[in-house]
Amino acid sequence: MITLLAIDTAAPRLQLALRHHGAIDTSIDEIAQGHAELILPRIATLLARNSVAYADLDRIAVTTGPGSFTGLRIGLSAARGLALALDIPVIGVPSLLAISLSAPPGQPAVVLLDARRDEAYFQRFAGPGHSSDQPRLLPMAEARNRVATGANLIETPFVDIARLATFAAGLDPALYPPEAAYVRDADAKPQEKFRVARTAP
Repeated sequence: MITLLAIDTAAPRLQLALRHHGAIDTSIDEIAQGHAELILPRIATLLARNSVAYADLDRIAVTTGPGSFTGLRIGLSAARGLALALDIPVIGVPSLLAISLSAPPGQPAVVLLDARRDEAYFQRFAGPGHSSDQPRLLPMAEARNRVATGANLIETPFVDIARLATFAAGLDPALYPPEAAYVRDADAKPQEKFRVARTAP
């Protein structure tokens, strides 16, 4: 049995799950900010109440976005740091895929998340965790028009962290790198005309 710690900081929550001996325990804080200060103490508390040491962990799973830029960086940094110290693999699970895990088994689903600016993050799934296409950023009206009749529409930004822990236990770490997936380009762009030219050595 794989002992796995799952982390989700992509939305205004700090969500953790520990999968150990087939049982799953969770820790959820409803917070929009302050993930950095809480994440390590919450992990320590979750492990302690299940009598699990850091050395008992076999792998760590973390959501990779899209989502809060700051939140994603905190979750990814914590997951990578712990995995490096423990010499265990990290699995990066795209947030839209993770959200799709709450769909009914064997039924098609569409994850549609408000990305602000009248846009939406959009992805189709043949079933929970089985994507039919790539995540896209679309105008909100277009995204809603693309929802197929009969598909389960999921609009919550919150991952079911317990399902994520179960799902990630069976994934190949080589296929799910812990790299941020923002979908939308960063707002800050280099200002080329103000860049200082380098002088030759």
